[in-house]
Amino acid sequence: MKTIKILSLVTIALLIASCNKNGVTNKPLKTEIDSISYAIGMDVARNVKASFTEFDKDLFIQGYVNMSDSSNILIEETKVQQIIQTYMQRMQQEKAKKQQEEALKKAEEQFGENKAAGEKFLAENISKEGVETTESGLQYIVLKQGDGDIPEATSKVKVHYHGTRIDGTVFDSSVDRGKPTEFGINQVIPGWTEGLQLMKVGSKYKFFIPQELAYGAFPRQGGAIKPFDPLIFEVELLEIVK
Repeated sequence: MKTIKILSLVTIALLIASCNKNGVTNKPLKTEIDSISYAIGMDVARNVKASFTEFDKDLFIQGYVNMSDSSNILIEETKVQQIIQTYMQRMQQEKAKKQQEEALKKAEEQFGENKAAGEKFLAENISKEGVETTESGLQYIVLKQGDGDIPEATSKVKVHYHGTRIDGTVFDSSVDRGKPTEFGINQVIPGWTEGLQLMKVGSKYKFFIPQELAYGAFPRQGGAIKPFDPLIFEVELLEIVK
C-alpha cells in the first residue's frame, strides 16, 4: 500500500473518530453515507494494521485534533511527510532483511553440502602450483602475461572467457559461442571486477572465484550455477574499449 493512500484514508478515518473525542460512537447505519463512512473506517483500520506493527490510537486521534485546531502541535508540519516516509522505508528494509535471512537459511539447509564441497575445493586448490591468492580470497593462475594496459574499475573491456563449475559443468562460454563479449568492469560479479584489474591487455588468467565473490546463495534461477558454487573462469583480456 502506498504512503499516499494510507495518509488520505487516515485523514478521513480521523475525521470520523474525532466526532466523539471521549470514545467510539455506536451509531447505527441508516443511510448510504453512513455505510460508506463506516466502510472507509474499516478499510483504514485494515490497511493500518497491515502496514504498522506498532500503533497508538490515542496519538492517532490527537494528531488529527491538534492539526484541525492548530493548537498543541507536537511536530512541525513540514516534517510530517519525512517522518512517515522514513519510518515506512525502515520497515520495508527490515522486512527485506528478514526475508533475505530466511531465504539464506533455507538455501544453507538445502545446499549445505554444495557449500562445503566448494570450500573444500578452494582450500585444496590454494596450495597448487602457480595459484596466487588475493586478500579477498580470489585465486588465480597466470596462463599468459600480456604487455598492454591494465583496466580500471570504470573501464569497459572486451574479453573471451570460458566458465565452469568445479565439477567441470560449463555454464557460460564466449569461446564456445565464438564471439568475444564487452561489458563494464563494475557491472559484473565482484570476482570478475577484481580479477580483471590484475590483468594487462593480452593476458590470459584462470580465476577460481569463491561463492561470496560470485552469486552466493542466490544465482540466476534456472541456470547451471547452484547456490554457493565457486566458479572457474579462463579469461583472456583482449581490449580496453575506448
